Amino acid sequence: MARNEQGELTSIWTPANIITVVRIVFIPCFMGLAIAARDAAGALVSPECAIGACVLYILLSLTDKLDGSLARKRNEITDFGKFLDPIADKLLVFSALLLLLDQGYVSVWVVFIILFREFLVSALRMVASAAGEVIAADSLGKAKTAVTMVSLCGFNIAFALESVGVVELTGWFLGISQALMIAAVVLTVISGLQYFWNARKIVFRV
Repeated sequence: MARNEQGELTSIWTPANIITVVRIVFIPCFMGLAIAARDAAGALVSPECAIGACVLYILLSLTDKLDGSLARKRNEITDFGKFLDPIADKLLVFSALLLLLDQGYVSVWVVFIILFREFLVSALRMVASAAGEVIAADSLGKAKTAVTMVSLCGFNIAFALESVGVVELTGWFLGISQALMIAAVVLTVISGLQYFWNARKIVFRV
């Protein structure tokens, strides 16, 4: 139990934090399945691994907000959870992006822009926290995350379909996923600039 008889938290192992840890543990499993699905030339050779990677990634994506909402609902917000949850979110995104980069489905600039934005926002939040202020996620940032996750899930669905020979739907899912990735990059740039603009007085404070 995470609480004592008085209802006070006595352990970091709340249901929300356990979900976060499980998400992180299963991210390398997704990567292993995705890599095992292809041969040395990059061709899909294992439908079982491709479908497994797809299902696992979608499940991990669906639990993206579950741990945070569960912690708030149960009033079990911990520093451990605040530290680990954003790491899990970023690992989930960049694990898929790195695989797509390796396979040639996204440009190195896509990964760089998204990574740069994450470093920027993290740095801004640290500076704001040191100044006693909080920079919360806004609607534009949440939209960026949602579009990115849908795009990455779409890529994985396309690979699963390709592995079983459903060529027509494969092309459709790839096209939609690539379009969504472009939209995600645009939202990434705009939301990053918005975060910086909103924090400009903190950053340039003497």
